[in-house]
Amino acid sequence: MKFLPPHAGTRRPWYIKLLWIPLLLWLATHWDIALPTVIVHYSQAGRDELRYIWNVQDRIDKGGMLPGGGATNHGALLPDDEFFMEFSWWSKNTGRNHCISITPQWPNTDIYLNADGDIDRRENSGTDVHRLTECRWDRAKP
Repeated sequence: MKFLPPHAGTRRPWYIKLLWIPLLLWLATHWDIALPTVIVHYSQAGRDELRYIWNVQDRIDKGGMLPGGGATNHGALLPDDEFFMEFSWWSKNTGRNHCISITPQWPNTDIYLNADGDIDRRENSGTDVHRLTECRWDRAKP
């Protein structure tokens, strides 16, 4: 007489197998949550709209930030030695250009801009200052 384990001869219902389809679709549409994100926060007390350019490994994004707004971009999942991320911004009224080079850290790197559009480097500002350096490709200072 042959003994079989209790689950031998039973099959999973067909609908259990179909649960893989939504899981794979969710992973395909939400893969970017694994990427490190850089968030630039512009102070609510800001006076002007700021214009910006993100340069992430030669992927260029342009836009604007109103007071109280911000901008986000993603780094690379596995950055190599050649990876770079630069954020340039300016105000039409003041004409002063800023540029920083960023080394993103997973999950988020936060940069806070004060009312004048300068990086808020105070102790408890929330800015990840240790992740910022001067731009390599732009002469504008942070």
